[in-house]
Amino acid sequence: MKIKLALAAAALSLAACNPSEPAKAPAAETPTATAAVTATDAWCRPSPNGAKAGGCYVTLTAATDDRLTGGSTPRAGSLQVHEMKTENGMMKMAELTAGLPLPAGQAVALAPGGNHLMLIGLTTPLVAGETVPLTFQFASAPTITVQAQVRQPAMDGMDHAAH
Repeated sequence: MKIKLALAAAALSLAACNPSEPAKAPAAETPTATAAVTATDAWCRPSPNGAKAGGCYVTLTAATDDRLTGGSTPRAGSLQVHEMKTENGMMKMAELTAGLPLPAGQAVALAPGGNHLMLIGLTTPLVAGETVPLTFQFASAPTITVQAQVRQPAMDGMDHAAH
């Protein structure tokens, strides 16, 4: 009799759980989308033989406010973000140790005569026609790697196509 009572109690307990409703799976967590940065027109100047540094340029556009904090390349000991500015009539170049601000949705051009990338401790000269991998690091966005074409800069006013 005790066994029958125990079985009846167990059956009532199971019926109270309402097994006719399927169990709900825990809600899947949506991963936070990490804002991306896009890079266009990455290029480097050819470097003279024996040069230990080289200049590279790129245009970066961040989806949300971010900062270019540095990078790397197998072609040099370090990749630094530099600025060019005029102080007391003199052009000065200095590393942006805090990084380069990338306002959301605005294309930020690193170009000759302005902010640019310096490859410090080149392992071999940068030769026109080759490509150089550059990996960029950001304060928030994931790193990206681009292939920068080594080429001479376009010279303003030197378009001879009309001849």
